[in-house]
Amino acid sequence: MQLRKVLSGTDYKLISGDLDTEITSVEFDSRKVIPGSLFVCVCGFTVDGHAFASKAFEQGASAIVVDSRREGFSEEELKAVSGSAAIVEIEDTHKHLADLSANFYGHPENEISVFGITGTKGKTTTAFMLREILEKSGKNAGLIGTVCNIIAGEKIHSSHTTPESRELYEMMDKLVKTGSNNLVMEVSSQALKLDRVRGLKYRTAAFTNLYEDHIAPNEHPDMEDYITCKLKIFDSCDKGILNADCEIADRVTDYCKGKVDLLTYSVEGNADFVARNLRPERRGHVTGTVFELDSEYYKGDIFVALPGKFNVYNALCAICSAYVEGIDIEAVKTALETISVPGRMQPVENDFGVNILVDYAHNAAALESVLNTLKEYTEGRIITVFGCGGNRAKTRRFEMGEVSGRLSDYTVITSDNPRNEEPDAIIQDIVTGMSKTEGKYEIEPDRSKAIRLAVNMASEGDTVLIAGKGHEDYQIFADKTIHFDDCEQARNAVLEREGNK
Repeated sequence: MQLRKVLSGTDYKLISGDLDTEITSVEFDSRKVIPGSLFVCVCGFTVDGHAFASKAFEQGASAIVVDSRREGFSEEELKAVSGSAAIVEIEDTHKHLADLSANFYGHPENEISVFGITGTKGKTTTAFMLREILEKSGKNAGLIGTVCNIIAGEKIHSSHTTPESRELYEMMDKLVKTGSNNLVMEVSSQALKLDRVRGLKYRTAAFTNLYEDHIAPNEHPDMEDYITCKLKIFDSCDKGILNADCEIADRVTDYCKGKVDLLTYSVEGNADFVARNLRPERRGHVTGTVFELDSEYYKGDIFVALPGKFNVYNALCAICSAYVEGIDIEAVKTALETISVPGRMQPVENDFGVNILVDYAHNAAALESVLNTLKEYTEGRIITVFGCGGNRAKTRRFEMGEVSGRLSDYTVITSDNPRNEEPDAIIQDIVTGMSKTEGKYEIEPDRSKAIRLAVNMASEGDTVLIAGKGHEDYQIFADKTIHFDDCEQARNAVLEREGNK
């Protein structure tokens, strides 16, 4: 594609070179530049892409786009290293990376129904639920989110909840070329703030909830900025979906007035979709929840194969999108009664009647929520396995130790990702929090052994919660990173106990 076509619709200045230059790819990571690439110099929080312009030229970039607001890197300096390559200047390269990518990939966003989900919690589980519903109804659907990206049936590693716009448009292009025209995606506040999702129009845009997370210098300076960024998802959608029980539901409703019609869901009050009479239920190896759905779409029982009130909220959100899409309720029910989400209350099958779950709960609030939920579903003891990450706030260790000591019947304290800290020192901080309670515990620094210990001590009716790492498939130490998957380890422990390994 010619450079002028890649730049179409943007306000740019040609510093040097030819607009007829052929472009083979659009890149913002100089390591991925190949001969013919257009390299977009993006100013990040810690790295300035302009510093890699010369490297991009060395690797064969035929053109670069620079930011008019850049500090340093004068036109003369850039020309000196560019050779015959074209240099183009645009105001805010990060913002317009989406426009350039959309042009290069032929605007795949126009061929896809995009279902966006934002909120502090619940995005991942809701996204997996909705994708499963779409698939069960016969619609091929991709997924973009925290755990992984699923494009044309292929699982791709996810480094951000929502990828940079260039990667997003490449994935949408692949979906279109493989015959998929549906995409379910988690939309983070950072993606909305930094224009990663610029150019997208959502078939449905859902708002799950809002909590005081992500307030940090490199994320959001305060809650107002966090909320304002989240609300942007409603600026371009066909239908809005809102958790009516969310604390800022009124503000969301006011924001959407005159802009987009809202469909609401609730467990506690009045809404278009209401879940009533929630009750725990175990079906085979699956611990889940039954609720009565009251809506014009369907009135009757729904079983969701995940425990907890919060997963009923997630299911309601997915059901609302299914309703908008005109999907038959039987496809919805089938999808929800078999749903499994990597690292989110993920069950591990066994033949000895123990409820073994792997969950991502890695702070005190999340752990407390999960343990309180599991109390409703557990006849016997709750045995919790967890550690805390190194190079993170020590207060998290004290708090998680206190929560597990208070709410678990027994705790196996182990390692998480110790990073550059001594695992034993982290464990002792957890013990400090645990000592504030009367909770029983033991220490096993080897996470694999800790999981086996918990599985082997559990009796029929007990619950084993393996918390903290969830979907992660690695463990980080000071001198190495190893493959480590809590689900794999738990399955191996089950096989050993059952005598099959």
